[in-house]
Amino acid sequence: MTANPTALAAPHQAGERLHGGPDAHGAATHDFSTNSNACGPCPTAQTAVAGADARTYPDASYTQLRQKLAQFHGVAVPRVVLAASASEFIFRITALAAQRGVQAVSTPLHCYGDYAQAAHAYQLPVLNHAPGHCLHWGCEPSSPMGGALDGWGALVNSTAHKPATQLMVLDRAYQPLRLSGTPALTPAQLQQVWQLWTPNKALGLTGVRAAYALAPQGADADIDAMNQLCPSWPLGAHGVAMLEAWVQPATQTWLDSSLDTLRDWKARQTALCTALGWTVLPSQANFFVSRWSGGVSALAHLRAHGIQLRDCTSFGLPGHVRLSVQSPTAQDALQAAMR
Repeated sequence: MTANPTALAAPHQAGERLHGGPDAHGAATHDFSTNSNACGPCPTAQTAVAGADARTYPDASYTQLRQKLAQFHGVAVPRVVLAASASEFIFRITALAAQRGVQAVSTPLHCYGDYAQAAHAYQLPVLNHAPGHCLHWGCEPSSPMGGALDGWGALVNSTAHKPATQLMVLDRAYQPLRLSGTPALTPAQLQQVWQLWTPNKALGLTGVRAAYALAPQGADADIDAMNQLCPSWPLGAHGVAMLEAWVQPATQTWLDSSLDTLRDWKARQTALCTALGWTVLPSQANFFVSRWSGGVSALAHLRAHGIQLRDCTSFGLPGHVRLSVQSPTAQDALQAAMR
């Protein structure tokens, strides 16, 4: 952990959100800018979503869904906290942190922008790798780099009996899309932190907004508070259908098979980027960051050719782009456009 944590700048101007995916011109033909599973959509999940009955409300308590998720992870049902999306959960737990009197929000140096966006919404300073009474954010594999957690094992061990003014959340959005390496936290350490899961990326269905978190053991007061802060029916019928499909054996079998394909595609894609003269940074996930000599004009040129990359300037990495692993067809289109 950094001895002298540094304050991070406020996010972009109010209302401005920088993300990958469709822009004002719609969806790109070859979209490298989001980290969705390029082998998707998962057939079982897509069928479930297509067959969802949107004529009625879901069970307001989501009884069966929470039971299935709890069984899938081997935890008690009350520890399953549903969310409309990962971003909705980020804002809700930041609200809880503000209620608890947390002093700041601690984030990795390069990370998902909504961590800071939510912090500033609640007038909490954002620090890089800060110790103490903070809302601590971690992500593994990390975004945008796809790397390992930094220092979290020691942080978890040092805060085994943490006060109410210290919350730890591990964003596990990309754990199902891990292509190499192993988690930094042990199974026992994972039980001491909030775990945020967003299966829509792994399933190739990012248009379906649904997520859930596993609360730490013994966090009954925080669970109650998070449920009180939650609006009614955070998930619609389609989100319920996707999460129920997520835990099915057929879905997990498909996911495991897709990872083998993604490993082959990743090796091909990193070789292509290297051949283009880009510097490919290490990654354990289905995406990676490259340092390149392009810029705004090069991104615009690629976009005009139906190819979208994720500019990493907003992550604090100017001169870099993030690319999700895509099919050989998309890779060949990138190569042709760069020529």
